[in-house]
Amino acid sequence: MMLKDPSTKYRPFEAVDLPDRQWPAQRITQPPEWCSVDMRDGNQALIDPMDLERKRRFFDLLVKAGFKQIEVGFPSASQIDFDYVRELIDDDAIPDDVTIQVLTQARPHLIERTFEALEGVKRAIVHVYNATDPVFRRVVFGVDKTECIQIAQDATAQIKEMMAARPQTDWTFQYSPELFTSTELDFAVEIVDAVSEVYQPTPAKPMIVNLPATVEIATPNHYADQIEWFCRHVARRDSLVVSVHPHNDRGTGVAAAELAMMAGADRVEGTLFGNGERTGNVDIVTLAMNMYTQGVHPQLDFSNITPLMREVEHCNQLPVHPRHPYVGDLVFTAFAGSHQDAIKKGMAERRDNPDGPWGVPYLPIDPLDVGRSYEAVIRVNSQSGKGGVSYLLEQEHGIELPRRLSIEFSQVVQTVAERTGREITSEMIYRTFEDEYLTSREPYALISHRLSSDDDSPRVRLDAQIDEQGERCQVTGEGNGPLASFIKALAAHGLDVEIIDYHEHSRGQGADAEAVAYVEVRVEQTPIFGVGIDESITSASMKAVLGALNRHWRTQQAPAPNVTAETLGEA
Repeated sequence: MMLKDPSTKYRPFEAVDLPDRQWPAQRITQPPEWCSVDMRDGNQALIDPMDLERKRRFFDLLVKAGFKQIEVGFPSASQIDFDYVRELIDDDAIPDDVTIQVLTQARPHLIERTFEALEGVKRAIVHVYNATDPVFRRVVFGVDKTECIQIAQDATAQIKEMMAARPQTDWTFQYSPELFTSTELDFAVEIVDAVSEVYQPTPAKPMIVNLPATVEIATPNHYADQIEWFCRHVARRDSLVVSVHPHNDRGTGVAAAELAMMAGADRVEGTLFGNGERTGNVDIVTLAMNMYTQGVHPQLDFSNITPLMREVEHCNQLPVHPRHPYVGDLVFTAFAGSHQDAIKKGMAERRDNPDGPWGVPYLPIDPLDVGRSYEAVIRVNSQSGKGGVSYLLEQEHGIELPRRLSIEFSQVVQTVAERTGREITSEMIYRTFEDEYLTSREPYALISHRLSSDDDSPRVRLDAQIDEQGERCQVTGEGNGPLASFIKALAAHGLDVEIIDYHEHSRGQGADAEAVAYVEVRVEQTPIFGVGIDESITSASMKAVLGALNRHWRTQQAPAPNVTAETLGEA
């Protein structure tokens, strides 16, 4: 049960004394060094850890995406990890521009086992850590600060010696004061200085100092303050690559990483889509694509993001949420009517200015940039409006509804959505459009027509045959054009129709092109729309008028049918 006063149990974090902090004024203008820890930090968090086959697939995926540093495992702690590292080396599967990274605890026998796994590797990062947080020092390990420093220095000296004994490998050393964010900042600097004193990095051969938010305990700005304070006070800063490793316990891992980069971090460790212990690691895909939307290329390639997501799902045996930024199945989808209308207008402007800056409402990135299409950008349910319905009809069926007709038909679709209780697909929308405007032949249907005119007269004579409740009727009229002549012919037949508005366009190309005509007419003082489609624009406009008459007649006969998903063929 939640406490009435949580302050009796939990303590707020202590703010960093940094009144002249500089990071808030900084911008991210270049990508960091990226290191994927999917196959170590991510793998250890899986219910069923990856086998060798899935690990190899994941490694190849990361290489293809452009990662140059990949943490491949904890070979001293797992035989599978040991065998996997050996397989990569023995099969010569590591590209020359890729450096693998392995993790080890600061224990002599584990360090020795780590170097056994790495024997013969071309390039490698050896990453050693020990816990520096006061609770861990006191409760878990029973050491004081001096002893904690000695553990780190001894491990560093051993690793340096073992690297020197294998000069054929291009080695990089990495040290992490584990639980950095809950470690006293002055002690974090003290232990890193002690480690670098042993290792003696240089600007030409730096060491990596990884500052993990092993457990996220504070707001992202606090992490940024810690990183900036550390960078100001640590020795040999020009010989250190400052790396961050945010976790996501408070749900702000991405923000923490971004602010940490603004505060001076050079490198980021994380996973694809944020897999990791508890609530996960920082999501490198989201972090990288955030940069991309600000005009900064992350130097990672997510051009075909859906297959990448499916492969990660296979390797991790975990689904990616449909609302996951940039990649989820629904992230480029709008159901809300006002959103759809804004997107429709934004896409129309984009077609007129395809090379201008991206500015489509509600879409922070062009779906095409990550291999997605516009097909699923707008989907329709009971929350949708005219914009979404019109967009889908235009994009997938070539139907460009006039505004007032769009409003009317969206109400028809709204009724269907509420009755079915389902999402309404593009095909269902078009089937509903056909049923409402195109397929009815009762009581009137066009059979044929013929136009004639005198050479010296602008007026047109129309002779048409229409089917009226099963009987063939001849109607004749004369006017300033085919449509006006048809209206006169109907009036002579006793059908008074007044044209309020008219639109037309073609759909398709070449021999398959069709004319689409939309009319708004007034019948018995009631405005109503009709739509006609035909190879001939004249026939299409006449069909549209008769369609409007049929819809008016239908409204006088019976209530609308009880539409279900089954009647629309979507059982």
